Amino acid sequence: MEKERKDVSLREAFSLNLRAFRLLRRHFPALMASRLVLSVWSALTPYAGIYLSARIIGELAGNRDARTLVLLAVVTLAAEALISLGSALLTKWRDSACAGQYFQVHHLLAKKMLELDFAQADDPRTHALLSLIRQNRNGGGWGLDRVIRNMERVLSYVFTLLGGLTLTATLFASRVPENAGSLSFLNHPLCSLAAAGLMLAVTLLAPALAVRADGYFARRAGDHNLGNRLFGFYGWLGYEPRYAADMRIYRQDRLCDKYNSDKKGTFGSQGAFAHLARGPVGLCRAASAAVSALFTLLAYAFVCLKAWAGAFGVGEVTQYIAAITKLSGGISGLAGEWGDMRNNAAFLRPVFEFLDLAPEHRDGAARTALTGQDTIEFRHVSFRYPGTEAYALRDVNLTIRAGQRLAVVGQNGSGKTTFIKLLCRLYDPTEGQILLNGRGIREYDTDEYMKLFSVVFQDFRLFAWPLGQNVAAKEDYDKALVETCLEKAGFAERLSQWPKGTETWLYKNISPEGVDVSGGEAQKLALARTLYKSAPFVILDEPTAALDPLAEADVYSRFNDLISGNTAIYISHRLSSCRFCGDILVFHEGKVVQRGSHEELTAKEGKYAELWNAQAQYYRESAST
Repeated sequence: MEKERKDVSLREAFSLNLRAFRLLRRHFPALMASRLVLSVWSALTPYAGIYLSARIIGELAGNRDARTLVLLAVVTLAAEALISLGSALLTKWRDSACAGQYFQVHHLLAKKMLELDFAQADDPRTHALLSLIRQNRNGGGWGLDRVIRNMERVLSYVFTLLGGLTLTATLFASRVPENAGSLSFLNHPLCSLAAAGLMLAVTLLAPALAVRADGYFARRAGDHNLGNRLFGFYGWLGYEPRYAADMRIYRQDRLCDKYNSDKKGTFGSQGAFAHLARGPVGLCRAASAAVSALFTLLAYAFVCLKAWAGAFGVGEVTQYIAAITKLSGGISGLAGEWGDMRNNAAFLRPVFEFLDLAPEHRDGAARTALTGQDTIEFRHVSFRYPGTEAYALRDVNLTIRAGQRLAVVGQNGSGKTTFIKLLCRLYDPTEGQILLNGRGIREYDTDEYMKLFSVVFQDFRLFAWPLGQNVAAKEDYDKALVETCLEKAGFAERLSQWPKGTETWLYKNISPEGVDVSGGEAQKLALARTLYKSAPFVILDEPTAALDPLAEADVYSRFNDLISGNTAIYISHRLSSCRFCGDILVFHEGKVVQRGSHEELTAKEGKYAELWNAQAQYYRESAST
């Protein structure tokens, strides 16, 4: 990140921050408008009090006219009341518009992830990029959230500067009387120029030192992120019930204590950031505070000398001191924010690299018109996962016909799941072609094509939603159909125990009344989801791994009866569960090495017979029938 920061030019930093601002304004208009309007209001309103207070003090030190003093007091009180009211209303608007800001930005990133093709979402490089963005955000507060804060402050400082210029313009133009003696040099243009230049230099030096201090943290963002990852993992292990047994049996709590209480760790008292705080960071911040105090000394000296020489009265002294301090704050703040924006620009690069990812699938216009005699054909299909040289599938040629029962078997890593992902067009082949009814599947609309498949993947997920929504995969669902599908999947008995039926929430992430389900029950719900979609092609990718071999065979046999009119593809490590399939594909090292019925494949030597004999102890009784 240090190299990234050094490589960010001023122009690129400006461009990245401006693009981020436009992005946020487009997606969160109320959030941005409320924060920016309040920042302008807060920057300008103090000058009303400064100006009116100066007038009151000037009147007290001068004419002391009672009517004038009463009028000024009433105007001051009315102005303060209106300012307070306006501030309260704008603050309420800002707070309501910004409620959940963290989650709004999080949703922006999550929505982008869901827009990507599965191949991109499954790519480790995409996950690494998104992880980096989150770590930068949660660790040092870098990224889009910082742009919101920077833009808010920049606008505030600009109007603070403008207001300060308005009330201090006459300071340098005011002339001391000619009889001021040795103080007459204050009238010389070079004197005013030197005073303004010296105060400006001191004003800019303070934020430069502060930005330099922040730069140390920006350059060590990687260490900061690592420390957060360690804490995020080890710091929360004690709260996880699923780790409780292992933690106690193996006393892994000692490892957690080691990483959480290590004094030399990232955030320890002897760690890297503690050394920075005691060293260059602390020195830069102390120097920045000292320089700010020096500016106050210069401002008081210049204003008081002019007042002593008779250039203006005591009321103006109050106005100029307050206004020039505000002016300095505006300039200093702008310089500091620009430095912070440049630091942040390096962290915006990965944000836009992620947001600029575009779906790679090119949708065709054709719609899927099925005939009942449909076929899907693989022609010389080969596939490599992104970033790898090894082929997961190599020169696969096969045809799947409507109504067919096809089992896909093979060892781990043989290419079975990759075959299914290509079939469903989650990935496109690296080489070769997949056709539906003689037409390349890339010519079909992707969403239309995916409607043909109902799949239970081996790593399927249920969500903390009501049961009915989990089965239907939608908010509004056919309750009767959901109950029918649950019954067919063998879940009717458990469903009868739940008073709220299909409205029962799963898990306790959202509802405290949520119900946990076992692995086997979850797999039955996944099967019910498959039935509810009622797609022409049904695929079961080892969804019953949590069941014993006999229970798995029973589920498959019942499910085979339930989808009698559909084309079905079964994937399983347990070959006994696939005996009812008339056609079996045997994958090995990314290739289809055998194809045939169970009887044909066991009657000859080959990979299937090898796998069958290795598993025979599980179903010796079935094999003999």
